[in-house]
Parts: sequence; C-alpha cells; structure tokens
Amino acid sequence: MDNGLTVLTHEAWDTPLATVNLLYNVGARDEDPQRTGFAHLFEHLMFGGTPEVPDFDGVLSNLGGESNAFTNNDYTNYYLTLPAGALATALHLEADRMAHLDISQKALEVQQHVVTEEYNQRYTNRPYGDAWLLLRPLCYKVHPYRWATIGADIRHVSEATLDDVRTFHQRYYRPDNAILAVAAPLKHSAMLQMVEEAWNSGVSGMSGYSGTAREYPTEPHQQAPRFMRAQRDVPTSMVYMAWPMCDHGHPLFRACDLVSDVLGNGKSSRLYSRLVKEEGLLTEVDACITGDAGPGLLVLSGKLKKGTDLDSVAEAFRRETQRLANEPVDTYELQKVINKYENTFVFSQYKASDRALGLCYYTWLGDTDLINREPEEYRRVTPTLLQEAARSVFNPQHESLLYYERI
Repeated sequence: MDNGLTVLTHEAWDTPLATVNLLYNVGARDEDPQRTGFAHLFEHLMFGGTPEVPDFDGVLSNLGGESNAFTNNDYTNYYLTLPAGALATALHLEADRMAHLDISQKALEVQQHVVTEEYNQRYTNRPYGDAWLLLRPLCYKVHPYRWATIGADIRHVSEATLDDVRTFHQRYYRPDNAILAVAAPLKHSAMLQMVEEAWNSGVSGMSGYSGTAREYPTEPHQQAPRFMRAQRDVPTSMVYMAWPMCDHGHPLFRACDLVSDVLGNGKSSRLYSRLVKEEGLLTEVDACITGDAGPGLLVLSGKLKKGTDLDSVAEAFRRETQRLANEPVDTYELQKVINKYENTFVFSQYKASDRALGLCYYTWLGDTDLINREPEEYRRVTPTLLQEAARSVFNPQHESLLYYERI
C-alpha cells in the first residue's frame, strides 16, 4: 500500500471464519542492550485499547471473536479470528491500535507489573525455568540473540519510562514495518478493499524501518568450548549442550533441522534409543534448533536418571554427535524424519488462521511462495548433505555446555 503496509489475502472457502494476522518486523534482537524486553512488553501493551476503542478484547468478544499474540527474538505477531461478516470491523480494530495506541502511565505500570509477574512465574519460580536465560549468553557474546524475549534483565522493563516505550512504538509499530495477511471466505478484491478502507483512515507510513535488512552485530567465531554450572533446587539434574549453526537462509539450514530430528525427535530417535532405553542414563532427552532467522543454535538436553553423573551424559552427547558427523545415515532413517517433518508441516497448515500466519512469516523471510515449497525443500536433503551439516555444527571447539545441577 502507499503507506508501506504489505498485504496478502487468502481466499479460504473452507471456513465461515476470518483471520487477521499482523506481523511486525520487531523482536528481541532489535532492542537496545540496556532496554531489553520491550518487544514482549508491547505484546501486552497492544491490548490496552485506544481513545476510540478503550476495550479491544471486549469489542472483539462481542463480535464472537478471539485474539492473541506472541513475540520471539525475530518478530512480533498478532492474530485474531472472528465470523467473516465482522472482518471489516476487525481490520479497523487493528489499524486503530497500530496508529492510536493509548500508552498512558497507568497502562504502562499495569503491564510492567504483569510482565514482571510472568518473569517470576515462568523463569524464577519454575523448575528449569531459567535454563535458557543462562544458555543464551553462554552461546552468544555479541549478537542480540544473547537475551531471551523476556529481556536480559527484568529491571529493563520495570524501570522503563513512558518516553522509552512511546519511542519504541513510534519506531516499529508502523505500516511500513508490518505484514498483514487476511484469510476469509471472500474474494481477494473484497478483502483488499476492506484493508484499504481501514488503513487509509489516518494510518500514515514513514520510511526507514521496513524490510528485514537490518544490521546486527556479527557473532565472532567461537574458538574454544565453553562451560557453565548452575545449581538449583530442582527434581533432577539436566545437561544442556549447544553449538552455533547457520541462519535460516543458508543451504544447510534444513539439513541442520533434520540432524536435530535424527538425534532427538521422538522415541525412535538416536538419543532416546541409546541414552534412555539402552544405557539408562536419562529419563528424558531432546534435540532442537532455535529456528532463528539469524545465526541459530542446535541444542541437546537431557534429564538425568538417578545415579547418573553429568560428565557421562556430556560424553554420551559428544559420542552420538560425532557418530552422526562421521557415519552417514541410511536412507530409511533420513526418510523417516523427513516424513515426520512433512506430516507436521501439513497439519500446521490445516486451519486458515495457520495459513495466514505462514503467509506473513514466509513473506517476512523474503520468499512468500516458500509456504508452498517448504516440504519439497526438505525432501531435497540427502544423507550426504545431512552428514555435511552434522560436520559443520559438531565442532568440539564450538561446544557450549551447561550443567544444571540439582542441589
């Protein structure tokens, strides 16, 4: 649009509902290191209302709709679903809070309290809750991925001023920094007309912050393994082992994702079969990638069985990762994890609301059509490519090890 808003529509004739998905190109990585947690704080503030619509949730509920949002290190996403006949109103609600959010001192103080309580409940008063708060700064020394979306220090949120948050809102909550997807049982032209009517009414764009091409500090190559021990009052000890991996646009990204699946996706995975079933070192084990747009992490974690020592688990992790790097997987094992991925992906597109999110996400990545090609891209991964990915990741000098020890 003229104001910079990117708009996508999806003619979803399989549902009587409409979904409005609005992705803002702002996440925790865009924050000032001395003012972290703001992207997540705004996820809460955006439901605070405007002078025209003081009760966003109340109006939406009266229309038979529901809404929610989430924040990660890369972006912030808002979505609402309601009967298709109320789509025009829903679009007006989103445009109104983008342009006219009521950020008062009282509203700020309420959400500062809410976010602080969330931090206490999810991270400090929950077993293993702060593990990622420890792991991120162990793995990243320069890149803003070194803090979680809740922030590097909760005081950054609790001590934020009204000027701080208003500046953040003006900079990032703008049409030229957002991608909107509308999914409804309507024609493209009808949906687009509703969007134009909503956003052309007092929502102007400013250049300078749109797109994904921002400069972030380059994380130096890790030259030696890193180690941290944390002692906590938890039921049992855990081991976390992480390695840096490529960004989302790298040719090996999907192979790295499948490496994590071979190692830890389900009870037939290598780590579960060997370390839980056969050797009895662990009661639970997992492998995952962070999936960030920028340089991410491949992480293994395991919950120790009584009588197991931390060092033996770390050595078992090293053994299994090096085995994967040195010995190619057979075609059957690779095909199994590709099939599991494709099954998950297909079901993730089952609802029109999920498709709307996917449209925003892949457009944000820079390739909208990837929403149609993603399973095909995973099927292109060969045993040779998977082994290459494992070798690129599992460098002993790049290891970061966290012992989360029961006291």
